[in-house]
Amino acid sequence: MTDRRLLLVHAHPDDETIGTGATMAKYAAEGAHVTLVTCTLGEEGEVIPPELAHHAADRDDTLGPYRIGELAAACKALGVTDHRFLGGAGRWRDSGMMGGAANDRPGCFWRAGLDEAAAELVKVIREVRPQVLVTYDENGFYGHPDHIQAHRVSRRAFELAADPGHPGGRPWRVAKFYCTAMPRSVLRRTAETMRETLVDFWVPDSVEDLPACPDADVTTEIDARPYVEAKIDAMRAHATQIAVDAPWFALSNNIGQQILGVEHYILRAGVPGPPGLGVPPEAGGIGEPYNRESDLFAGIG
Repeated sequence: MTDRRLLLVHAHPDDETIGTGATMAKYAAEGAHVTLVTCTLGEEGEVIPPELAHHAADRDDTLGPYRIGELAAACKALGVTDHRFLGGAGRWRDSGMMGGAANDRPGCFWRAGLDEAAAELVKVIREVRPQVLVTYDENGFYGHPDHIQAHRVSRRAFELAADPGHPGGRPWRVAKFYCTAMPRSVLRRTAETMRETLVDFWVPDSVEDLPACPDADVTTEIDARPYVEAKIDAMRAHATQIAVDAPWFALSNNIGQQILGVEHYILRAGVPGPPGLGVPPEAGGIGEPYNRESDLFAGIG
C-alpha cells in the first residue's frame, strides 16, 4: 500500500513515546505520513529530576511550555515531523489524576465539551485523511481522565469525520480505529526479567493489579525492535517525566518498566487484515497462537 497515513491521539507529551514510540518511528522510517495530536501540554505532570524541579506545577506555570520543547525533541528522535496540539497549544489544560482538584479547573481537558473537542480533531482528520487512527481504550489504559477523554474525543471524531453533514472540510472515513494495549503476559514477563536483573527501579512483587489486558484481546502486534533506540532517545527527551536506565524506565512512581520495541493494539473499528508471522515471547511478543495482525494498515487496499 502506498501513501500510508497514520494519526495518533495522545493526552500529554511523553504518552506518545511510552506507548507508541517504536511504532511511530517504524512507520515514519518506512515513509508513512505520521501525524501526532497531543490534547494538553501536561501542565500537571510530576517533575522527576531535582534540577528541573522549578518547573513543578505547584511552583509556577512553566511546566507546560517546557514540555512543548521536550515533545519537539522526542518527535525529532522518532522521525515525526507532523505534530499538532488539539485546538492549538494550551487550548485545553492537563486535568491531573482522577479525583484531584485539577479535574474541576476551568479549561481542563476532562471538562471539555465532547463535540467541541471532536470538531477540532475532525479538522485534522479531514486535512490529513489518515487510514488509521490510534488512541487509548475506553478506560484511558489506566483511568487517567485525559486519557479517557482522548478516547471519547477520538471515537466521536472518527464518526463525525465521515459525516457529510458535519462542517470542517471534505468528509473522510478512517478505515481502522485502534486502541493501545499492554498484554498481561508481556507485563508479567518484563517484571520477571527486571527482578532477575536487579534494576534500580522498584519492581512490585505482583503485577496483577497493574493495567493490562488479556492476551486474547490483542488483535495487532507491531514488531518495531529496530527502532527501539529511537524510542529510548525520545524517552530521554522527556526528562521531566521519565527516568531512563535503558533498557528500563520509570515514571514518577519509580515502578520499573521495560522499554519495549514490540507494541500492541486492539482493533475497535474496521476490518482486520490477515495475520502476520508473530513475535515469540522471548523477543517481546505474545507468542502462540500467531493470529494477530503485524501491520496497522493490514487489509487496507
